[in-house]
Amino acid sequence: MSAPTVVRSAATGSVQPADLAEPAVPTALSGAAESADLAEPAVPAVPSGPAESADLGEPPEPAVPAGLVVLARSRWPGASVEELPAIAGFITSSFSPLAATLAELCLRSYFGPRPADPARAERTAIVLASTTGDIATAAAIASAVDEGRRVPPLLFFQSNPNAVAGHIAARWGLAGPVMCTIPAGDALADAIASAALLIEDDAATAALIIVAHTGGSGDVRGVALLIGPESWPAAPGPACAGSRSIDPAIATPAHPGDRSP
Repeated sequence: MSAPTVVRSAATGSVQPADLAEPAVPTALSGAAESADLAEPAVPAVPSGPAESADLGEPPEPAVPAGLVVLARSRWPGASVEELPAIAGFITSSFSPLAATLAELCLRSYFGPRPADPARAERTAIVLASTTGDIATAAAIASAVDEGRRVPPLLFFQSNPNAVAGHIAARWGLAGPVMCTIPAGDALADAIASAALLIEDDAATAALIIVAHTGGSGDVRGVALLIGPESWPAAPGPACAGSRSIDPAIATPAHPGDRSP
C-alpha cells in the first residue's frame, strides 16, 4: 500500500492529508458561461397605475364608499413648493398652516378661486384627522407653564384643531359640519369613514377630508380629499388623478367615478 499524499502548509509548516486541502479556485470562466454566471438579475419593471402613494413608499389609500367619488385631492410635501405659507393668527407650529395649505390646494382645484360655489359649499363638511395632533403647540404651552412664563394667547386659540378648520370654512364658505379626530390607526381611512357617516346621515352632501401629520425632526406631511356624490361635476382640467406627470403636492382633479384616493 502506498503512503497517502500530504500537503505542507506554507504558513505553519504543518502537514495535513491532501483530501482536507481546499480545492483550487478556477482562475477565470470562459465564454458564455462567464456572462451567464455573473449577469445581474433582471430588475422588475415599475408597475403602472394611478397610485401616487405607492411611488412614495406609502401604503395604498383606501377607497371611498360606493356612491361617492374623489372630486379633488392634494398632497404635501412636493417638489414645487418649498415652505408652508404662514397664516395670520397662527404661530409656532406648522400644524395649522399644513392643514390650511392642503385645503387651499384641494378646494382651488375643484371650485377655482375662493369662495366655493354656495350651492355646494352649503352642504360641504370638513373632517380633520391627525394621529399626532398639534404637538408643537401643546409643547409650547407646556414649556411656558413649566417655566412660569406668560403663554401667548394665540396658542390657546390654535391648540383646538377646530380653529384651523373654522379658518378654512370661513375662507371658502363651507357651511357643513366640522369634525376633528385623533384616530389610533389609519388616519385617512378613519377620516373617510367619518365623512361617509356625515353624508349617510344627511348632515352633508360632500366633505373636505384633511389628514395632517406633524411629527418630530421636521416630519410634516399630509393629504386632502374632496369627496362627494357622483352627480357632482368633475373638476375642470385635463389632468388625470393618477397621472405620474403631475406634482403630487399640487391638487389633482379626478375623473368622474374615481373612487380611489
